[in-house]
This record gives sequence, C-alpha cells and structure tokens, in this order.
Amino acid sequence: MEKRTAIVIGAGIVGLATARALALKGFSVKVIERNDKAIGASIRNFGMLWPIGQPDGELYERALQTKSIWKNICDEAGIWYDEVGSLHVAQQQDELNVLGEVYEHFKKDRQVNMLTQDEIIKVCPAANTENIIGGLFCKEEMIINPVRAIKAIPAYFEEKYGVEFIWSKCVSFVNDNEVYVGTHECHEADLVFICSGIDFETLYPEVFKSFPFTKCKLQMLRTIAQPHNWKMGAALCGGLSLIHYKSFAVASTLKDLRLRYQHEMSEYLDLGIHVMACQNDVGQITIGDSHEYGKTHTPFNAEKINKLITDYLDKIANFPSLQIEETWSGQYPKLTNGDTDIFYSPEPGVYIINGLGGAGMTLSFGLAEELIVTI
Repeated sequence: MEKRTAIVIGAGIVGLATARALALKGFSVKVIERNDKAIGASIRNFGMLWPIGQPDGELYERALQTKSIWKNICDEAGIWYDEVGSLHVAQQQDELNVLGEVYEHFKKDRQVNMLTQDEIIKVCPAANTENIIGGLFCKEEMIINPVRAIKAIPAYFEEKYGVEFIWSKCVSFVNDNEVYVGTHECHEADLVFICSGIDFETLYPEVFKSFPFTKCKLQMLRTIAQPHNWKMGAALCGGLSLIHYKSFAVASTLKDLRLRYQHEMSEYLDLGIHVMACQNDVGQITIGDSHEYGKTHTPFNAEKINKLITDYLDKIANFPSLQIEETWSGQYPKLTNGDTDIFYSPEPGVYIINGLGGAGMTLSFGLAEELIVTI
C-alpha cells in the first residue's frame, strides 16, 4: 500500500516536531525551508526545556512528554543535553513566600525542594548567596544547545524516518494540497502543514489576521566559555521570573510581589524583563531576556535593555567571566487571548500549527504527537 504523503513548511522546532509525528504515523514527509538552515526563534533561545513554567494539567504533561522525546532524540543522534534542573532564588522575603507556596502546591507531583543559602550553592555554584535568602530547586528542567541541536536533527530524521528536507526554497502559496515554490515548482501531498512561526503573514494572511496574534521581540546575551571548565550547575532564575510564568500563579502572595515590582522595578516590567541564565555544552552562559510586544519591531538592539538584564544578574549570580561574546534579538508569534497554540485548517488537507509563544522548545514535540493523532 502506498504511503500517504505530507509536506511541512518550516524547519524550526514546530516543523521538526510535526515532521517526526507524521513519520511515526506512517507518512512520507517532505520539509520545505526558505533558508539553508533554521535561523529563527528555534535557535535564538536559551535551549531550556522548562516544565517548571507550565501550569498543572495538560501543558505540564505535554512538557514532560516533550522532554522525554528530546532525550530520546539526543541519545540516538548524539546531541548534547544536561538535566541540570532549575533554581529560582529569592532576595527578599516576599519572593521567598511565593516560592514557599509554589513548593507546597507542587511537592506532591513535581521534583521540587526548598533550599537554604548553604544548600543553594551545592546545586548552583553560580548563585550569589550574599544576596540570596533561599530558593526553589526543581530537578525536571533540561538544557540543550539550540543552535547545534536544531542543526543536527534534520540529518537524524532523514536517516531514521526518511524525511526529505528541501532547503533554500521559499513557498509562495498553497492551493488544493499543492505547494508552490516560486511560480513554477510545485510539490503535491495529501496533507500540508504550515509551521512558519514568525512569518505567519506569508501564507494565508487573511486567516492569520483573524487570529489575535502579536509578535514578541526579546533580547539575549551570551558570555565567552567560562575558564578552567567551570560549571554553573542548575539554570538560575531571579524573582522576576515568578511573575512571568503562569505556573507560579498558584501562589496567593504573587499579587503582592507584583505590586512591589511595579513600584520598585517598573522599567523591568514595562520591558518584560525577567532574568535567567544557563550554560551550554561549550561552557558559555546564555543570559536573558526581555519581552516587547507589537506587530512591528525595530531591528536594533537597545544597550539599555542589555544593561538592565546584566545589572540584575549581578545581584543573583557570580561567574568567573561575564565577558559578552554575542548579543542578539529574536521574535516569536504570541496569542493575546491566553491560548497556547493554534491548530487550524484553512482548507481541506491544509493545517496551520502556530502560536506556541516562547514555549516551542518545551512543548512542540508533545503537541505535534497529540495533533497528528487526530488527523
């Protein structure tokens, strides 16, 4: 029996996850990517797989499933990963109160512990315990190097699943299960999946206009490789992360913490800054990030934002070297109505998967498996 065929547009993390799920279901899969490699939001991030940021229920379970798939891929493809966990630290008592509530809520179902100053330094040598009074450690978080991982996965998928990747080809339009590259080259398939991320206006612009989309611009930095093979341990997060992730909304004291931040750190809130750091396989520390929302963003990075990030980081972390090697900005699509993704068919046999916001690395593989099962 001849295999059903599918085309995936976009070789970022959502496109890769969709290609894998289709291949597992028995489809013959082509992936078409406009560049000669993925260069968008899928490589412009921390590389954090972040179950701690997902609320209980469907999203948390999806994050755990995604992490399991990532580990399997990395083990088979020889891709580096590190299950260092996450450490959220408190500098003041109101932050510690929130972490305490979060711990009480999560302790039955998640691998979390409250840590004292002395215990913190054992899981995260980078933590500046002079300014930290306690923290919440979770064992579930994992770090990959997104630049290297996203580059390596296509070759692995080609070998394991027979997925065909077509690089440096820009899809101009889709019609009746026909995918046109330019005006003359046409690829046909039983099903077409549009996983184009921030380029969501390119195909079916009127459809996307009907959804409550905006775009988020973030700024990030990366240090040089730390000297003498120094390791920072767990990924480190400051108190501002508590008001960024929905999972921490279980704490009743979060409201009071937010009010203090609005009074004392309004500039950070206005720019959507919450400060995190993690270390990759070559020893560099990735630092970020800010969140600015709108349909159109300046291509220029603001040094002021980078300084706000590093100034805050200085209060919670000590690194052997904070010499910055790279800075960049990224963009991802964000739904403004609180939804965490869209799965929509603008015409028979054509599906759009988009809107995962900043959680693509954490949720994509699990989401794709769930969606493809329904087709």
